[in-house]
Amino acid sequence: MTGKLFIVGVGPGHHDHMTFRAKQAIEESNTIVGYETYVNLVADLIEGKEVHRYAMTQEVERAHQCIDLAKSGKIVSLVSSGDPGIYGMAGLIYEILAEEGWDRKIGLQVEIVPGVSSLNSCAALVGSPLMTDFAVVSMSDLLVPWEIITKRVEAAAQGDFVIVIYNPASKKRIHQLQDTRKLLLKYRSPNTPVAIVKGAFRESEEIVLTDLENMEKHNDKLGMITTVIIGNSSTFMYKDLMINPRGYTSKYNIVEPQQTRK
Repeated sequence: MTGKLFIVGVGPGHHDHMTFRAKQAIEESNTIVGYETYVNLVADLIEGKEVHRYAMTQEVERAHQCIDLAKSGKIVSLVSSGDPGIYGMAGLIYEILAEEGWDRKIGLQVEIVPGVSSLNSCAALVGSPLMTDFAVVSMSDLLVPWEIITKRVEAAAQGDFVIVIYNPASKKRIHQLQDTRKLLLKYRSPNTPVAIVKGAFRESEEIVLTDLENMEKHNDKLGMITTVIIGNSSTFMYKDLMINPRGYTSKYNIVEPQQTRK
């Protein structure tokens, strides 16, 4: 029996925002592996399957077990929220396989099933903040030194990118977003629009629209399931929406002329 490993992105959590292929891959699999919270998001799709649940900080163990199970002939889905190729498990799986000298043409079958990442889902909830160039930065310094993260934030600030921030804070990480805000204020107006989205498309969903000056007043909304979107010099608020112009007004008249009445 030939095994296979699916690395499946289930999106923000609600089944309406899962791709058809994600559901299909989970259905085809006889074994499910994942962080417990992510596995619970698809609980109704995995009844009767072999399920392996893991704690948050067991990524390496999770990856090795997925690979071993697939090599043994099982069809395995490693489930992840959002997209597994964006701060997800796809990179670690490929790193391990590369260390083993894996050949994708003749070796273990691996398929990444992309999903809606939080940058997509959160942007959809607050308007159209990602219409122009944007940068995505994680505040987690568990694997990346804080000095490197700071350099990346400053480069994005200097380049006038809209900035999407993943993992803005945790119980042990508090100063990172505060430091980032101070750094951004060197380059951006205090009135720069900011969206704070917690638990997008989940029952715990909370949305705050604020600005760079006042974003610290909403620290109670920060956590590992929160995404922060910080606008650039063009971003504006309109009736509880965060809008980033694509630039059409520089070339076109976007106001439809009134038809001449007869």
